Amino acid sequence: MSRTWIVIPLYNEAPVIGSVIEELRHTFPHVVCVDDGSTDASANAARAAGAVVVQHPVNLGQGAALQTGFEYVLLDPATTSVVTFDADGQHRVSDAKAMVERVESGEAQVVLGSRFLDNRTHIGRVRRLVLRVAALQARWSTGMRLTDAHNGLRALDRNMVANIYLSQNRMAHASELIQIISVSKPSWTEHPVEIRYTEYSKSKGQSLLNSVNILADLLFR
Repeated sequence: MSRTWIVIPLYNEAPVIGSVIEELRHTFPHVVCVDDGSTDASANAARAAGAVVVQHPVNLGQGAALQTGFEYVLLDPATTSVVTFDADGQHRVSDAKAMVERVESGEAQVVLGSRFLDNRTHIGRVRRLVLRVAALQARWSTGMRLTDAHNGLRALDRNMVANIYLSQNRMAHASELIQIISVSKPSWTEHPVEIRYTEYSKSKGQSLLNSVNILADLLFR
């Protein structure tokens, strides 16, 4: 029997995390949220929705939250695959399900989401340019022909997760994860996914902030 765990880094997403988890658990009953020092009610909302919550006492960054989540799900001997999923409602459960099916079927050990393999994602010009540059940089540094190197929706088999140790706590973890995958040389593929830039995420300025963070990662890592 296969068992998939969803790992969600969580920081101050109390207004939406409950609905994100409730939608996920119709398909994926095993969800762990790593509350990364939230100052709002995120942890309580996640627990109320049925997720396991592991808490960092202070904010360490998304990379650290993912690493904690990976270590937690590997404690379950029945774990066969792991999905990384954002807390803000931008990912689709249907995309995650399709990606897990490709991992569990043995088609690939790693399935990486890409918003550029179909036309579902509506994205601004500046962010599109930043993400294209990031993908080119990843190709040059790893040899992996990626179209979207900074997509938080990923499905990985247990063996790949066991080989991951993220030392970059903040945005640079995305590039570090791709580097680890390239060195490990698993079978991998990209899968078309939709990123939903919601009014909620826009109100928090996440699109612009993430673009700035990605640029900083490329320039200063």
